[in-house]
Amino acid sequence: MKYFILFVFFLISIEIHAQLNDFKNINFTKADSIAKLYNGENLKNLPMLTYNLTINLETDVEKFRAIYSWICMNIKADYYMYKRINSARKRHKKDSIAYAIWNKNYSKKVFKRLLNNKKTMCTGYAYLLKVMTNLINIECKIVNGYVRNSSSNVLTLENPNHSWNAVKINNKWYLADATLSSGYLDLNNNAFVFDYNDGYFLQNPLIYSKTHYPFKKKWFLIDNNSKSKNNFTENPIVYGGAFKYGIYPTKSLKLNNDVSKNYSCFINFHTSKTINPKKLKLKVNEGNEVLNLKLDIQNSSQIAIKHQFKKTGKFDIHLYYNNEIITSSTFNVLE
Repeated sequence: MKYFILFVFFLISIEIHAQLNDFKNINFTKADSIAKLYNGENLKNLPMLTYNLTINLETDVEKFRAIYSWICMNIKADYYMYKRINSARKRHKKDSIAYAIWNKNYSKKVFKRLLNNKKTMCTGYAYLLKVMTNLINIECKIVNGYVRNSSSNVLTLENPNHSWNAVKINNKWYLADATLSSGYLDLNNNAFVFDYNDGYFLQNPLIYSKTHYPFKKKWFLIDNNSKSKNNFTENPIVYGGAFKYGIYPTKSLKLNNDVSKNYSCFINFHTSKTINPKKLKLKVNEGNEVLNLKLDIQNSSQIAIKHQFKKTGKFDIHLYYNNEIITSSTFNVLE
């Protein structure tokens, strides 16, 4: 640790908390239990399935939750469909019209496989959530655009690659992403793994704005500089852990940051949930060496880490919480 001096302190700030706080008095246990009760049901009769999931629930948000939970527990991402769609995206990378035509024709197979096998990709998840929610007269839209992670749309938004949903509850719009909530594709074993992440359910749009870029900018649901594609791709890489724990970088932290040697820079994060500071860890990659820096902090809505680099070079900074990666960025340290 001889190259680093780390100081941690807090900034008192007023931050918009996760939209789920609008429903902090709602207990979703009943909705989730009903979803589990109908685990394994097929999609042959969507109106009946939707009725069974929602008839004994009182509020619209509980009804939406039951549908959302059921989809996340029962629909699998399709590895072979993923490969085919990914191949088509690469093939039509420079011809968006050709890809749109291909996608429209392929969508028929997507929905057929969804209904018959309960396997699909993001468009199928978003479509099913929309249809079932609309059946109970709750307005729900499919949002198309880009999702950004460590391997897709990192520097430029080249490939439209994702669909998610906007739902209107109590005359207010919220965001939800059943695809990313449900689990992940294990590309090593060519299989889907159910691994529910509740963080994508009605999460703070500020966190969504770090990873999701909609074609129609109104679906950001906020006014901020992420509406520019260039500003969006300047954001650090943000992972599912940020949604799960409500920890995300502020505007000041970029994907690539230039700082001077011996200059004290600030690495800032918002927290929209209560966290245990002992579970926070900052890792700094220095060449092949990883330095684990333990943080001794208290809970706050904004965490500011004052960091001083003692030598020049390029350093990768990773924030972890509960041993799950939250965000990554790079610091170029100059003389």
